[in-house]
Amino acid sequence: MKPIVAIVGRPNVGKSTLFNRLIGKRKAIVRNEPGVTRDLNYADVIEHGRAFTLIDTGGFEPISIRRQLPNKGGVDSTILAKVREQAFLAIEEADIIVFIMDGRDGFLASDIDVANILRKVNKPVIYAVNKIDTSEQEQGLADFYSLGMEDLIPVSAEIGKGVYELMDKIISLIPKTSSLKEEEESIRLAVVGRPNVGKSSLVNKLLGYERVMVSHMPGTTRDAIDTPFNYDKRKYLLIDTAGIRKKARISRTVEQYSVMAAIKNIERCDIALLVIDAMDGMTEQDEKIAGLIYERGKGCIVVVNKWDMPDKETNTAKQYAERIRWKVKFLQFAPVIFVSALTGQRVFKILERVNEVLEQLNKRIATSQLNKFFDEFNKYHQPPIYNGKTVKIYYITQIDIKPPTFVAFVNFPEGIHFSYERFLVNQIRKAFELDKIPIRFYFRKRQR
Repeated sequence: MKPIVAIVGRPNVGKSTLFNRLIGKRKAIVRNEPGVTRDLNYADVIEHGRAFTLIDTGGFEPISIRRQLPNKGGVDSTILAKVREQAFLAIEEADIIVFIMDGRDGFLASDIDVANILRKVNKPVIYAVNKIDTSEQEQGLADFYSLGMEDLIPVSAEIGKGVYELMDKIISLIPKTSSLKEEEESIRLAVVGRPNVGKSSLVNKLLGYERVMVSHMPGTTRDAIDTPFNYDKRKYLLIDTAGIRKKARISRTVEQYSVMAAIKNIERCDIALLVIDAMDGMTEQDEKIAGLIYERGKGCIVVVNKWDMPDKETNTAKQYAERIRWKVKFLQFAPVIFVSALTGQRVFKILERVNEVLEQLNKRIATSQLNKFFDEFNKYHQPPIYNGKTVKIYYITQIDIKPPTFVAFVNFPEGIHFSYERFLVNQIRKAFELDKIPIRFYFRKRQR
């Protein structure tokens, strides 16, 4: 599992600019105003043979909240509690924390709030001061040392100064091998979804006892809880993830760290069980989680929970599944199953679908079979024309599993239109019974 490195700090200190600089491209939106990072930005980074997931978070924003408070000679305890909660959520989910401050603004009270929280963390914390563009500005670092930090890294994310030193520091803190050794023979399942859709109830029903506390308060499950269990002579490892909070119910920052938990646990799983509420349908938050699963190339089963509650007619389930697939077109392949965690209705049918999906995720297809298929395919579906020349596909081979990943060697990779690729992938799904999983397909130029 790749460790998570989170960039934290108050608004407008340059977190997104630093994120873009570290990943080597402009992925996050960068503007000179506070609070631009509305959604979590994340990217996988490989540097010096070490891999990690870099997270660009929104700011803690204690100052902006304080300005709305009457002057009572101190900070409202409710606000302090919220700041602590946000910081602790970051601490729970990130493996390494990069705390970034603003060298132009200087050392502010909000920096003290965040620094005091992070100082007690039993995790690596890197302290960086951004917007240090000149040697004169470096002289102003003395104020920041009053925080009690022994090692400050001055950077200018805008011009790239000090970024290599910061990256080297991150890399030095990433272990060469993961300390987490899960049983390879276990099927790893991540239970993901919004708060209060019944994830904990589903886990308890699968396990047959109250392993996870169940509450009607959104956001009860804060930690990821791993539980091994056996069913029908197969071993499973169930990862019950913290729910992703809705924006209307909880602050933006807390929601982002919940997304961080989803990223971490989806990364670890073989198959994600995306639990949605039958009464709510596929919401915008559900779509975001579905996108995380798809981008990670994981198997996915959409579990429609609380199916005992809606009024139903003939074909209700079929129409409901069609609406889900219409909303998340990139998950057309994902099986949809309707359950009630409360009554136990069809809960163990989930594991039957899991086994079907896993079998397809692990499937290997011989190169000879692939090319025999493509010879037939090519008779009826000629490759496109590119710059007046026919695109030639010389051969196809499978290079990986989980998910099955294929490479086609061609003369003009840039000449492959998306519609042709999509049609080819769909035909491979039908020909080799890969209809329930994601497929990765790449076109590469054949080297002479």
